[in-house]
Amino acid sequence: MSTRDETFRPLSRRSVLGGLAAAPLGLAASRAVAQGAGPIRIGELNSYGRMAAFAVPYRNAMQLAQDAVNKAGGIKALGGRPIEIVFRDDGSTPGDATRVAEELLTRENVAFLCGTFLSNVGLAVADFANQRKALFLATEPLTDALTMGSGNRYTFRVRPNTYMQTRMLVDAVKDRGVKRWAIVAPNYEYGQSAAANFKRLMAAAVPGFEVVGEQFPALGKVDAGATVGALSQMKADGLFNVLFGADLTAFVREGNTRGLFEKRTVASLLTGEPEYMIPLGDETPEGWVTTGYPWETIDTNGHKEFVAAYRARFNDTPRLGSLLGYVVVHMIRDMLEKAKSTDTEAMIAALEGLTSQTIAGPVTMRALDHQSTLGAWIGETALNGRQGTMKKVRYADGADYMFPEAEVKAARKA
Repeated sequence: MSTRDETFRPLSRRSVLGGLAAAPLGLAASRAVAQGAGPIRIGELNSYGRMAAFAVPYRNAMQLAQDAVNKAGGIKALGGRPIEIVFRDDGSTPGDATRVAEELLTRENVAFLCGTFLSNVGLAVADFANQRKALFLATEPLTDALTMGSGNRYTFRVRPNTYMQTRMLVDAVKDRGVKRWAIVAPNYEYGQSAAANFKRLMAAAVPGFEVVGEQFPALGKVDAGATVGALSQMKADGLFNVLFGADLTAFVREGNTRGLFEKRTVASLLTGEPEYMIPLGDETPEGWVTTGYPWETIDTNGHKEFVAAYRARFNDTPRLGSLLGYVVVHMIRDMLEKAKSTDTEAMIAALEGLTSQTIAGPVTMRALDHQSTLGAWIGETALNGRQGTMKKVRYADGADYMFPEAEVKAARKA
């Protein structure tokens, strides 16, 4: 999955962003290095250039969390060693990403890898990690394959996958009496997987469910007029949307103009995330059932303190990427405390079954498939003045929406 905004271009791994390392660690870290107990280096590769709308807030929050962990005494089980996140741009392609991953392991001497954004990039780095027998904590890519058919013992994933988030939406719309649905999704793995999951889950939940038509525009190249026109001809009562980023903005604008969304139930993946809601502005359609991140209304698990710290440091409001980055660093801290080592096997053993108390609530890494139970917020789109927001919000615990264990066992090869 990705922000898929084609206005962003990949940066070379030797670019300014690619060369960014963590924020300065301070005198304590310098002393630790001098004493031969230097910082624990973590290799983070992501689409900081092409997918900046998500990746830059994500990196910001990782730096904020890194500083909080180090200020609190570092990794106590390892003598108070600080953590140091080494950020690199993954080029947004599988080939570039695997080269960057290799460089992080061999030149930067990182203890393990984390990150990636696009599903195809995440799968490539997961395969590389499996070959190199290196731990890879995939933070953002949503492809089901990462922890199912292509899963391996060295790869773990933090965000709820495509199946989980689609299941959350199906759970929210299945009792609305809507049976005739149309689907629009980007024509690559994430979009195709989301569409397949929707059809499978709705067929099981809604007697008489049918898909009356589908549109799969090329990622980042949606012809909004043609797509909306085709969907309008399908006479569907419900619309399942998987578009996002610039594609979503163009689609919504054209759909609003032509009345596509009027008197139709719309279920939409990711639209409630600030990364996508902010560009929509006052064009945000109201009443869409969506997953998202209504940061301004969450007041549990120390979330308000996180928001205040983030706004004070970066003079901006958090995005979903910000939440994810902050959660990931604290999961890494907990893993290292439990492992008491940076040995790969020790870290894998520590991650399997690990529960972290996060600003999104408790998150457990299921040992069976290395998928975390991090959930998502479900609600409906609404307008607050000239800006989109979410209403009727609830948090859907990822533990309630994961692949059944028998299905995982049948799918995984390693």
